[in-house]
Amino acid sequence: MDSILFDFGILQIRWYSFLILVGILLGGTLALLESKKKGMDKDQLIDILFYAILIGIVGARTYYVIFNFDYYKMNLIEIFQVWNGGLAIHGGVIAATLFLYFYTKKKKINFWLLLDIFVVGLILAQAIGRWGNFFNGEAYGRDVTLEFLKNLHLPKFIINGMYIDGIYREPTFLYESILNFIGFIIMILVRRIKSIKTGMIASIYLFWYGLSRVIIESFRSDSLMLGSIKVAQLVSILGIVFGIVLFIISLKKHKNYHEDQLV
Repeated sequence: MDSILFDFGILQIRWYSFLILVGILLGGTLALLESKKKGMDKDQLIDILFYAILIGIVGARTYYVIFNFDYYKMNLIEIFQVWNGGLAIHGGVIAATLFLYFYTKKKKINFWLLLDIFVVGLILAQAIGRWGNFFNGEAYGRDVTLEFLKNLHLPKFIINGMYIDGIYREPTFLYESILNFIGFIIMILVRRIKSIKTGMIASIYLFWYGLSRVIIESFRSDSLMLGSIKVAQLVSILGIVFGIVLFIISLKKHKNYHEDQLV
């Protein structure tokens, strides 16, 4: 599978970068539309998005490099070559969330409501971004046969793209992309419920994505490892627990989402 979308000689635009940009633009647009309903100034929200995305990308790359440091300590220049892949979503989410927490405290913005708004666009961006992994030949699963892939009734270009290093691989990128799209639809529908409380949408994101990732990681063969433990599974389990706790707290203590305001 060709990872280059456009080749202008001295400048190349990769599918990976392009699809991440598309995901960011769509997710950001959703956040802008919803935040307007919640009383936030458009320019302020754009500033928040800009820094959250920038810090999220740095966090995602740092997280990935840390768990692959045996390789990168011998190839230091490649640390900065993010267009070749290597962004770990958990690192990005953690870094961006920490930024949002401290920023909202300083500016007196409703942190939990802002999270509710952002996670809807985030999971959509993740669903789109996984296709960047496909074009980069990463986020793949176990060794499988051609017959296995045909039985999944996949388009031919996906089957061809799953032939990596002389072996057919299970398309775990696709599984996760589909689950992320389902999560996006669930959160959009839940957001319409009149009795939903602030924080519940974020809790659903944590639970749904955490559970999805725990399952997907059991099939992946290129996961980040901490000894014999898959890091993504460990962090995802924590996400599930936090999601359940946040749901309970929101149910008891938070305001109605439809009546709450950001500022």
